[in-house]
Amino acid sequence: MENAATFKANGTGPFSLKERQPGVRTVMVRHASWWGQHETNIDEVSFMPIANDGTRVAALVSGEVDLIDPVPPQDFQRVKERQVLTVLQSPEARIIFLGFDQHRDELPGSSVKGKNPFKDVRVRNALYQAIDTIASKVMRGLARPTGGMINDGIRGFSADAEKRLPYDPEAARKLLADAGYPAGFEITMQCPTDRYANDGEICQAVAANLARVNVKVRLQTESKATYFPRALKRELSFFMLGWSPAGFDAHHLLLTALASPAGAQGQWNFGAYSNPQLDDLTHRIQVETNEAQRNRLIKEALTLHANDVGHIPLHQQMVTWGAKSNVDAYQRADGFMLFKWVKFKK
Repeated sequence: MENAATFKANGTGPFSLKERQPGVRTVMVRHASWWGQHETNIDEVSFMPIANDGTRVAALVSGEVDLIDPVPPQDFQRVKERQVLTVLQSPEARIIFLGFDQHRDELPGSSVKGKNPFKDVRVRNALYQAIDTIASKVMRGLARPTGGMINDGIRGFSADAEKRLPYDPEAARKLLADAGYPAGFEITMQCPTDRYANDGEICQAVAANLARVNVKVRLQTESKATYFPRALKRELSFFMLGWSPAGFDAHHLLLTALASPAGAQGQWNFGAYSNPQLDDLTHRIQVETNEAQRNRLIKEALTLHANDVGHIPLHQQMVTWGAKSNVDAYQRADGFMLFKWVKFKK
C-alpha cells in the first residue's frame, strides 16, 4: 500500500545541502521540490558553530549573524536591551542534575580509603542540602529550580514528586557526621564546559557550596568531546548531566538514565545507581496501556528515586535565543532549532 513512508523518503526536507565544512560552516538552500508546505520565507541558511560565548554574542550585536543559540545568561540583559535585537525564551524540557558514582567500592581521588561514601544515602542527602539555589545566582534567573527529574511538560509528571529538599548546611553537616564524616572528606568532581548553559560556572558554585560543609571538591572541567566518552565508561565520581526525555515521556528518563545498567538499559546511568523496585516499575511502565495506572507507576518510580537521593536535581533550563528584531522563530521544548519554522518578519 502506498503511504507517506513510501513516497516521502528521507532527504526530501524543506532545505537541501549546498555546502558542508565540518566545524566551520554548513549551508542549506530552500528545497523547491519539497513535498510539504513551506512555512518559512528563508531561501538560504548558513549555520556557523561559534563556541565562545562572547564571540557569539558579538556576532549578533554587530549584525554578522541573524540568530544565535544560546544567549549566555551573563549577556541576556545586554541583548534584550538593544532595540534592534530581541530575546526568544521558553522553558526547555531538560533538567540539569548531579550524579554520584554508587558502584565502585572506593572513589578514585577521594580522601576516603577502603569505601565509597556515595553508597550512603545520608552522604548523598547531605550534599543535596548543602547546595544553594543555582538558578537565581549562577543562571541569573534564566532557569527554574526543581526538586524533580522531569517537569510539567513531560508525560507522567506529578507535582508531588517535584518537591525539593531545603537548603540547610547545618542539616548537611549533621548528616555527614552521622555517616561517619564529621570532618568531611575530599572528592573529585567532573563537569563539561561546553554542553549546558553555564555548566562550568554551575560546577564551580557547587564546589563552593560543598566547601561550607567541609566537603572539598577538586573540580575537573573538560570539553564534551572527552567528557561524555569517559562518562559512558563510568569513569566519573561526582558529575553533571542534563536530560530531556525523548518523546516527552518519563519512561525514557527511567529506562535510559535511572534504571540499573544492563545493556541498553541504564546506558546513561553514569553512576550506576540501582534500585530493583525502580527497575521493576520501569518495565511495567513500558507495557502499561492504562494512562492513569501508568502515571501512578511513574510517580512511584520517581518517588523511590527521590527518597534514595539517586541524583541531585538542580534546575530546568530555558531555551534562550538571541535574534535580530525582524526574525521570528518557534522554540521547541527539546531545544531543537528547525529552520523551517524560522522566518523574517515583513
